[in-house]
Amino acid sequence: MIIDTHPFTVNEKGHLEIGGLDTLDLAKKYGTPLYVYDVALIRNNARAFVQAFTEKGVKGKVAYASKAFSSIAMLQVAKQEGLCLDVISEGELYTALQADFPTERIHMHGNNKSIEEIRMAVDYEIGCIVIDNFHDIDLLEKVLEEKQKQMDVLIRVTPGVESKTHQYIMTGNEDSKFGFDLQNGQAEQAFKRLHNHQQIRFQGLHCHIGSQIFETSGFQVATDLLFSELEKWNNKYDYQPNVLNLGGGFGIRYTKDDQPLPLDKYIKSMADAVQTHVKQLSMEMPEIWIEPGRSIVGNAGITLYTIGSNKQIPGIREYYSIDGGMTDNIRPALYNAAYEAVIANHPKNPIEKEVSIAGKCCESGDMLIWDLPVPEINSGDVLAVFSTGAYSYSMASHYNRLPNAAVVFVENGRDQLVVRRETYQDVVRNDLSYE
Repeated sequence: MIIDTHPFTVNEKGHLEIGGLDTLDLAKKYGTPLYVYDVALIRNNARAFVQAFTEKGVKGKVAYASKAFSSIAMLQVAKQEGLCLDVISEGELYTALQADFPTERIHMHGNNKSIEEIRMAVDYEIGCIVIDNFHDIDLLEKVLEEKQKQMDVLIRVTPGVESKTHQYIMTGNEDSKFGFDLQNGQAEQAFKRLHNHQQIRFQGLHCHIGSQIFETSGFQVATDLLFSELEKWNNKYDYQPNVLNLGGGFGIRYTKDDQPLPLDKYIKSMADAVQTHVKQLSMEMPEIWIEPGRSIVGNAGITLYTIGSNKQIPGIREYYSIDGGMTDNIRPALYNAAYEAVIANHPKNPIEKEVSIAGKCCESGDMLIWDLPVPEINSGDVLAVFSTGAYSYSMASHYNRLPNAAVVFVENGRDQLVVRRETYQDVVRNDLSYE
């Protein structure tokens, strides 16, 4: 049964429950579509990474990649768990500030940082800026000079590792919009500009090889390539890094085809690889940073929908439509992401057929799940889609003028609304009349 392979249970009424609460009650109370997060599971995922560093006896930082799901409440949970935080934009940084997230634990990424974003990062004295290109260096030098401040930075490099993932979410291969290339000497050029800089404190290297990674070998190869470069810099410039950020991309289970590793396995493999190299080169052990996003919130979230219309095409397919779609989860349309789901009313009833779940948007490509095994299903039933905690709310849109869905956190039998459902007034709030 699908329900048995996801971290949720069925209550005495035979309904799907999350965080000790009946999903049908949540759907009735808050409406659908509805994003629901099991906060205890978010905490467990975060703690698994932190504990892995402790067990290995190495210094590490776990930075939550807020692009996966950013809201004030989510960042408050990350703060409570002692995590650091990755932001990509002024908007994500502003959200962190509204959550009263400690600025010294915030890291700024981005391949096209504006001078306004860099000024904001410097003004609030965030912990680190990850330099992605020479333009970043030019802007940061200008801002630090005008404000007479200093900033810690890492250089993001592309090590030339191609992870086994969709081409849109590969980031470590040589042909990437991100980072300085190790192979063509760009990384060393950046290093020479930053090493011994008066206002830029160069702390080390950053790389990220992709997303939905189910093995550790890619991280080991990336580490080998980083140390191949660091060995040269050590010999030529007597340089040793304080920090190695090996990124994130740790896979989660969406369907039965996904076989993720226990989260601590990734960390222990990374630490082993780094320890091997520093011992060989007689270097000091750097602090290891990682950037999990999806693997902290992905499997902790579900989305609830109400089933609406039904269309049967004899001998071909049977469609059931939901009251959401690509506006609240663009991933299936964007890169053919696959999901599993159950009918929350009776998730353990015998399977009777396969159907396709269509969204309500006016696009043929607005299909959530193509072949879903279901029991008897009726209009008005509640569909629960698993592992929607990452990149669903974050990528939501107003296509067809649909309001964004609400977000509810559940923990220990208690539910709390953390993002209100938008109204139609919200949708047109920034529209102006044309006279």
